[in-house]
Amino acid sequence: MRLSFEEINKEIKRAFIKYGMTEEKAEICARIHTETTYDGIYSHGTNRVARFVDYIKKGWVDIDAEPTLEKEFGAIRIYNGNMGPGILNALKGVDAGIELADKYGIGLVGLKNTTHWMRGGTYGLYAASKGYISIMWTNTESCMPPWGGKDCKLGNNPFVMSIPGTDEYPVIQLDMAISQYAYGKLQVTRLAGKKLPYPGGFDKNGNMTDDPGAIEDSMRTLPIGYWKGSSFSFMLDILGAALTDGIGAPDLDKKNMGSCGGASQVIIIIDPNKTSSNAAISEIINKTVAHIKSSELSEKSSGIRAPGEGTVSSRKEHDEKGIFVDDSVWEEIKAL
Repeated sequence: MRLSFEEINKEIKRAFIKYGMTEEKAEICARIHTETTYDGIYSHGTNRVARFVDYIKKGWVDIDAEPTLEKEFGAIRIYNGNMGPGILNALKGVDAGIELADKYGIGLVGLKNTTHWMRGGTYGLYAASKGYISIMWTNTESCMPPWGGKDCKLGNNPFVMSIPGTDEYPVIQLDMAISQYAYGKLQVTRLAGKKLPYPGGFDKNGNMTDDPGAIEDSMRTLPIGYWKGSSFSFMLDILGAALTDGIGAPDLDKKNMGSCGGASQVIIIIDPNKTSSNAAISEIINKTVAHIKSSELSEKSSGIRAPGEGTVSSRKEHDEKGIFVDDSVWEEIKAL
C-alpha cells in the first residue's frame, strides 16, 4: 500500500506511546522509522517497529534509560548506553561527536551497552546535514559464518561513511552491512516474492543461492568480498569493543538480548572545514561522480549510481506516489 509520511509517523508514535515511551521520545523514534521507510530502507523502518516493541516488552530495551559519560580524554568520549533506545543513544552520540569536532576538528565517541540503532545511515545523514563528515559502525551478535565456516560466529557489523553533498548530489553516503545482503533486505525481498539480484548466501545443503528465504533458514549469509569481508567484519567487531571499552560478538551472543542487545558503536565526526572548504569538497564530489559515470556501461547494466543516489530516487518516488508499506507489516503495526 501507499501511505503519507504523516499517516505512518502517527501510527508508529501511537504504538510507542502505548508501550510506555514518553511523547517526546516516541516522536523522535517514530520520525526516524518513518524517514527510514521514506528513504526506501523498509527493513529498518516500518518492518522493525513490531520487533522494537517486542524488545520493550521483554525488557531488552530500557525506554527510560539515558546514556552516561564514563570516560573522556581530549577528542575521545566513552558513553554507556544503559540499554536505552538505540536511536536516541546514537543521535546523542553524533551530537557529542559534533561538539568534539567543533573543538578539535575530530571527535570519537564510543557508545557501549546500547541497543539496535536501526538504520546506521540515519546518523551519517544527520551529521552531513549539519556539515560534518562521519565514519561509524556498530558490532552485532553472531549472525554470519566466517569464510570457510558454517556456523554464525561473526556479526554483519553495519558500516557507514557520509559527507555533505552538493546541489546536484545531495546525498553522498555509504551504508552497508558486511553480509552481501542484510537480514532485513532478505526479509523485504522474500515478502515481495522476489529473488535476490545476485547470490547472497548458502542454503542448508551448502549451495550458493539467490533465494532469500533459503538463506534466512540456513543463516549462512555471504560476507562481502568473501574472505575479505569476513576479515573486515572481524576487525570491526574487535575495534568496536576496544574503542568503547565494550563487548564484541562472543559476549553479545552470551548476553542473548536480541539483535544488537548490548552492542558497541563507534562514531567518528570530522569538521571538513578544518582540512578543506565546502567549495573544494563540492568540486571533488561532482568531479568524482562524473568520472565514475563516464565509464562504458557493462552488459545488462541499469546504470551507474553514486552512493546515496538510491535514497534520492526513493524519496522522489514516495513524494509522487506515497510511501510504500507492505500490507502485512502495516497490519502488524496497527495491531500493536
